[in-house]
Amino acid sequence: QVQLVESGGGLVQAGGSLRLSCTPSGLTFSIATMGWFRQAPGKEREFVAGISQDGIRTNYGDSVKGRFAISRDNTKNAVYLQMSNLSPEDTAVYYCAAGYSRTVSVTSGGYAYWGQGTQVTVSS
Repeated sequence: QVQLVESGGGLVQAGGSLRLSCTPSGLTFSIATMGWFRQAPGKEREFVAGISQDGIRTNYGDSVKGRFAISRDNTKNAVYLQMSNLSPEDTAVYYCAAGYSRTVSVTSGGYAYWGQGTQVTVSS
């Protein structure tokens, strides 16, 4: 059974930083493409960032480019999302996702497994 567990969410002031972590189990992490998505109340789920199996290729949503960084540690079976210069518009539930696509998909359809999400709230 595949499980993805996110951690690191919370409340932060605008301009601050947070680091999200995701630790999957039940899948072969080293060959899985990993991604982060977010969903704000009343909005559709939005692609945030994705990373290839070897960590070399990354993709970012336009709204987070230059502020967020995705990384992974295959020795720890973990993927991270470093978020900087946060704004209230970044407030959302953040979801970790995993798949076996050859490309770093920017759509939810490219990922087969999902975590339960972690809340990030940015106050102004």
